[in-house]
Amino acid sequence: MRSGNPVLSAKAWARVGVAERAHAMTVQGCATKAAFLLGCLLVTAGLTWRLALARPEAAMPWVIGGLIGGLVLALVTIFKKTWAPVTAPLYAAAEGLFIGAISCLLNERFPGIALQAAGLTFGVLLTMLLAYKARVIRATARFRAGVVAATGGIFLVYLLTWILRMFGATVPFIHGTGLIGIGFSLFVVVIAALNLVLDFDFIETAAAQGAPKYMEWYGAFGLMVTLVWLYIEILRLLSKLHRR
Repeated sequence: MRSGNPVLSAKAWARVGVAERAHAMTVQGCATKAAFLLGCLLVTAGLTWRLALARPEAAMPWVIGGLIGGLVLALVTIFKKTWAPVTAPLYAAAEGLFIGAISCLLNERFPGIALQAAGLTFGVLLTMLLAYKARVIRATARFRAGVVAATGGIFLVYLLTWILRMFGATVPFIHGTGLIGIGFSLFVVVIAALNLVLDFDFIETAAAQGAPKYMEWYGAFGLMVTLVWLYIEILRLLSKLHRR
């Protein structure tokens, strides 16, 4: 299968020697590391959940630190893939700090919303994995282009929202609890779910082409980024539905 990523090109993997292939990336190894990253996230999320439950104001520095730290670590991992064995667990831990406090605060306002969001996130993950394995959904070039374009469009909308808020303005409708706002959140959840297919395809292709062992951490990192995004968007959608 062709890939637009030069690191995953057939020519690049042809240069990997036999000795290196003996220690190549595997799908099982990537799954194990993804489970480890999830464990790191859950541990730190539990810490800030308890902190926010006791003193909500004390949790805010951890929320901001986790958000900024996660962003920085994500960028470092993307540009320095060989650092993934170190930066990927740190990224998961940082995101846990953010998710734990935010989930707790929303759960206090809407009891049970965090458990609902977590259940739906793992339900979507399992559904997309089964659909991918059964080849119901295929990561074709057209599918990839569509998902990447939609993801980029969502990023631009969120960037515009952030810029406008700096000047005291907001993007109308899409962040509200009306039909347009709920429809937008549902659309974002669908796009986040479809990104899981791209993650599965990346991991499977890289393993088949004999990617280096450290790419197991990078593949697990990519999957974790999508899961974090999916959980936050589901949490956002549920909060809009509860506020109606």
